[in-house]
Amino acid sequence: MASTGEPELTAPVSTVVLTFNEEPNIDACLRSVHGWCHEIFVLDSGSTDQTVAICQRYTDKIFVHSYTDHASQINWALSNLPLACDWILLLDADNVVSELLKWEVEQALADDDPRIAGYYSRHLHMFRNRPVRGLKSHWLRLIRRARTRIDQCELVDFRWILDGETRILSGAIIESNQKENDIDFWIDKHQKFSSRMAIEEVLRNSGILKWSSELRPRLYGNPDERMLWFKDRWYRMPLYVRPILYFFYRYFLRLGFLDGVDGFIFNFLQAFWFRLIVDIKIAELRRRLTCGELSLTQLAESFAHDF
Repeated sequence: MASTGEPELTAPVSTVVLTFNEEPNIDACLRSVHGWCHEIFVLDSGSTDQTVAICQRYTDKIFVHSYTDHASQINWALSNLPLACDWILLLDADNVVSELLKWEVEQALADDDPRIAGYYSRHLHMFRNRPVRGLKSHWLRLIRRARTRIDQCELVDFRWILDGETRILSGAIIESNQKENDIDFWIDKHQKFSSRMAIEEVLRNSGILKWSSELRPRLYGNPDERMLWFKDRWYRMPLYVRPILYFFYRYFLRLGFLDGVDGFIFNFLQAFWFRLIVDIKIAELRRRLTCGELSLTQLAESFAHDF
């Protein structure tokens, strides 16, 4: 059993992990950074399972704060936790830090380039404990906290606005949510996300929600700017056609069919369940707005209060 507290440091990094009923995931997450980073903080949202007990094997820095959304929880962590390091690694409980990424972080921080405010890492997504082929994305999870703030112009995802440059590392943060092996959990989780995404898209297309002037969609920008560019184009595509194109791209062009049955299940659910449900909800919201059952102000307020 790992001892309470942090052993001798290797990397000058404070790791912050967000948790809520993460008993199946949290041990692998904390084990991947214990003994490597300077300290581990766990910010829990009131878990009722064994999450906190497992966390106590790795750290005594466990705090509780009620959850509103991811961005608000991270903002609270950066403002209130007694973080000792300038560099912060932000993890979800289903994340595991690869050995390559840890080595790269050590080398990068040893150089201490003052121009750098953040490092992107590769995002490796697992579904039913198998890597998902063709998902190429990068996460900005290692930040210099004095020179970063969260972009407030997205309602579902969160991204950072940096005062400085970024670099991209080759190592990965592995997302492997063991709870998603239960298909009912996956459906419930994505049902909630589909409502949030539908509301955000309606508000953005109405002009109420705009892209930040400091983080704008750019095809040839950093990974976050490129992702915003793709999202912006996605919003312009016709409803109900988009899921078909998404499945064709992911399953055939990105070789998802090589992942066997699990690859088919994952890509089918992502396209013809999750993204189709988003489109259906968008159409329903537009209908209610047109007939006066709902106003844009009420829609914006519903996001803040219902989720």
